[in-house]
Amino acid sequence: MGYGLIAIHKTGISLIEMGVLQLAKNKEHSERLKLIYKKMDGLIKEHRPVAVAIEAPFFGKNVQSMLKLGRAQGVAIAAAMMNGLHAHEYAPRKIKQSITGRGNATKEQVWKMLQATLKFEDDVRFMDATDAVSVALCHHYQSRVPGKKEGNNIVKNKAKKGGGWGAFLAENPGRIKGL
Repeated sequence: MGYGLIAIHKTGISLIEMGVLQLAKNKEHSERLKLIYKKMDGLIKEHRPVAVAIEAPFFGKNVQSMLKLGRAQGVAIAAAMMNGLHAHEYAPRKIKQSITGRGNATKEQVWKMLQATLKFEDDVRFMDATDAVSVALCHHYQSRVPGKKEGNNIVKNKAKKGGGWGAFLAENPGRIKGL
């Protein structure tokens, strides 16, 4: 299970931490769920995030795998809720589209875009963690969409009507990238 934490600043976005929780295959499923809960709870208590986002389940052919994945996601959601946070879910296609502009992007394309955006080193050990970082970044991008529903609130566009690109760029300096 990968995890990733990002920080949003006026000057841009930075990577706080990413990693992979190794879940031993020889342990019972309930023990693995306990490890997931403890890791999530520890990360939330240590870093005090304002939001939690997870990848929504995708449809697979193996029912047992889907059941185990659903339980793991449920435990992660429960850890967020026990710490007063709502867990936002995003479909894999939506995540890829938010990061790369293409919903059918490969893991490697997402990886490269995250490296360019967050400026971290090339380390294949974190490939599962970059999935989690991409979910966090997707949530940041999606929560800024004008009129997007977030929880029970509607996120409003702060730009004046007819503000154009100049107003957008003035309000979003972190989104400007040099070539």
